[in-house]
Amino acid sequence: MSSASVIAPLVGVSEILSSDFDSVVLVTDSLLKLQGCLSVLKEPLETLQKVDVSVGCGVSFVAVESIPGRRLIYSATGPLTRDQDDVRRFFDAAEKGIHRALNAGSRSPLLVRAPDQSFEKADLVTVLGALQALYVPLECRENKLGQNSKAEKLGVWGVDVTDTNKLVLLATALESGRVVCRDIGGSDPERMAAPKVADYVETTFRNSSVKVEIVTDQQRIEDEYPLLGAVNRAAKRVDRHQARVVALKYEGDGDIDTTLMLVGKGVTYDTGGADIKAGGVMAGMHRDKCGAAAVAGFFKVLAELKPKGLKVVGALAMVRNSIGSDCYVSDELLVSRSGVKVRVGNTDAEGRMAMVDLLCQMKEMAMMEKNPHLMTVATLTGHAVLSVGNNYTVIVDNGPARKEKFGLKLQKSGDDYADPFEISTLRREDYEFVAGKSEYEDYLQCNNQPSSQTPRGHQVPAAFLVTVSGLDKHGIDSAFPIKYSHLDVAGSSGPYPGIPTGAPILALCGHFVISRL
Repeated sequence: MSSASVIAPLVGVSEILSSDFDSVVLVTDSLLKLQGCLSVLKEPLETLQKVDVSVGCGVSFVAVESIPGRRLIYSATGPLTRDQDDVRRFFDAAEKGIHRALNAGSRSPLLVRAPDQSFEKADLVTVLGALQALYVPLECRENKLGQNSKAEKLGVWGVDVTDTNKLVLLATALESGRVVCRDIGGSDPERMAAPKVADYVETTFRNSSVKVEIVTDQQRIEDEYPLLGAVNRAAKRVDRHQARVVALKYEGDGDIDTTLMLVGKGVTYDTGGADIKAGGVMAGMHRDKCGAAAVAGFFKVLAELKPKGLKVVGALAMVRNSIGSDCYVSDELLVSRSGVKVRVGNTDAEGRMAMVDLLCQMKEMAMMEKNPHLMTVATLTGHAVLSVGNNYTVIVDNGPARKEKFGLKLQKSGDDYADPFEISTLRREDYEFVAGKSEYEDYLQCNNQPSSQTPRGHQVPAAFLVTVSGLDKHGIDSAFPIKYSHLDVAGSSGPYPGIPTGAPILALCGHFVISRL
């Protein structure tokens, strides 16, 4: 089933009272903005406001004879002009408004954002918020035949239908990527075990502009990606849990001016391994594949929008961190793809192990590419969540990326598209932390404490990824600097229980894709 068939058809309209819809969901901060054709919505809401002072504070419902389906839902954004306000006000209000419409029995809501100049991308973000509310999880679609979407269609109102239809096409493409991300990231550890992720990705990109290659041979994984192979040792005994490396490639038309090279952490379930997650903290660890899910989702948007001049290479490190007689353990000495010796300090730091050899391979390939920029995307550390809270991706740039102020640029894109970032910095202490502590090893994978109890617990893994991949030889002082950014989506990937967000797809598309259309 394609992601497009999961998305409720979006229809651009200019008629507020169209009989094609059975509810109107209004998103705005003030009824004063209901001018012109929108004034038909103003009177019933002002009447309601006289007897209900909560109107304008959250979501309100009123039955109106002249409104399609007699359902008028007003989802207030709240303030828009204070220092702390951002475009997420529209995303959140649209999501809540559509939920209320669905609860009222609406199957064909019309989404209306009152025009204003608050945020440049507010129209698009409002539609994306509504689509977040309409997503149906993969298992629900498979178990309830025919229930692909919660709505038959979603109307999007705009003054100019031509502009609105362009908005609808862009929103549909972006949502298709978020559907792929949610399907992979949110599904349970059996439905999206590594082999099934590979199957899903292969099906998703069949007959598209994205090429897919899947490494299934377990010995090849051990030989070419030895640290990933170590994590896979216990899981590979069970056929349905065996690791997969999923390689993706997109190359746009025209002269290539930028090459993105993305590695996604795809830990389908994280038991912690021999350093087991005890005390009830294992639940939710099927979400440890949201980094790989986001990379796959980004490629889906590329397949839909086909941006010119951009080449993107991706690798999904799909593996289960299992417990068993052959699981890797702390104190082991392993030799990475780059040839350095790594001492394991904590088997629950498997994400950096799964990605680093693939990152090394990307580094090798980058030497032949035009303007390469390497990235890792991962639900890597609880420390990231403690540092910046939920809802925010942390970006950590190496020297060459920081020199171009990439973190600031991606943060700006995230602010524009309701996919916010916080910036952290690699420091000398991070490199000192991962340096070998004896003559046995070159680098230490981790200490034996959780990241949340470790100072600089989300920056240290980035230093490990840089050094063990060999990217430290391509810093600002080298003859061939290579840009590298680590994106920790542990906080932004979405709530559990709940629906994954698709972060950081929107920010990446805003920076790298949309301007090329």
